[in-house]
Parts: sequence; C-alpha cells; structure tokens
Amino acid sequence: MWKEFKEFALRGNVLDMAVGIIIGGAFTPIAKSLVDDVIMPPLGLLLGDVQFQDMFVVLRAGEAAGPYATLQAARDAGAVVVGYGMFVNTILTFVLVAFAVFLIVKVFNRMRRQEEGAPEEATTRLCPHCLSTVPLKATRCAHCTSQLQAA
Repeated sequence: MWKEFKEFALRGNVLDMAVGIIIGGAFTPIAKSLVDDVIMPPLGLLLGDVQFQDMFVVLRAGEAAGPYATLQAARDAGAVVVGYGMFVNTILTFVLVAFAVFLIVKVFNRMRRQEEGAPEEATTRLCPHCLSTVPLKATRCAHCTSQLQAA
C-alpha cells in the first residue's frame, strides 16, 4: 500500500493539482474583495443605496423587536434571519472565480495548441532509390548504397 501511495503522490499530476488548489485558494479572497468592495457598492447605489450585505428577511423576531437596521443588529437581537444579500455576494464571487479560471484555462489551451501545431524541423529524408529513411546530411544510402545528392 505504501508503494501505491508513493506512486500516486509523486506523479506530476498531483503536484500540478496541489499548485492549482493553492493558487485557487489565494485567488478567492481577491475575487471576494472585487465583489464586496468594487462591484457591489456601485450596484447598491444604482438600486437606491442598497447595502447587499444587509439584505435579509426576518423569520422570527429576537428579544428586541424589529425593524433591524442591519443583519448584524438582527442577529445580535437573537432574530432568526435569512441573509440573502450575503448569498448574492457569494454567488457573484463564485461566478467571478469560475470566469477567471475559464480564462486561464482558455489561454493555457491556446498556448498548448500553438506548441503542438509547430512543425518540427526534419532530420531525415527518404532515399529516392529504395525509399529508406536516411539522415539529411547523408551522401550515400546505408540500405542500398546509392549515391545521394546533398540536401
């Protein structure tokens, strides 16, 4: 079992996956900040000075009766609430992260296709007499000993 685990852990794919997970973990706070600090404030202003993080529905009032100005105030009062504004923020963060990953994969695939499509420089040619493969610089075919013209 140790041998199988070692083969699995030392495969190149596992290292690539680990790097991807670490980069993804580091990228998520950036996307969250973009949503919370850059996208949502102007969107909230356009919708009539709405603070998305404070959008909630009270299911049951707490010790102090509502209305509650913020989600935190409702929670502090012990109210049971559904904080759908935070859910909207989380969905937007997910969409941004997913779109960024899509763009990275798209660029990576394009670079890979360009690499694979590049023609390799020929190092051999066919002998015109016996059609055997001979090096480009050969002056005589090793198979039929025919004289070859310089390439």
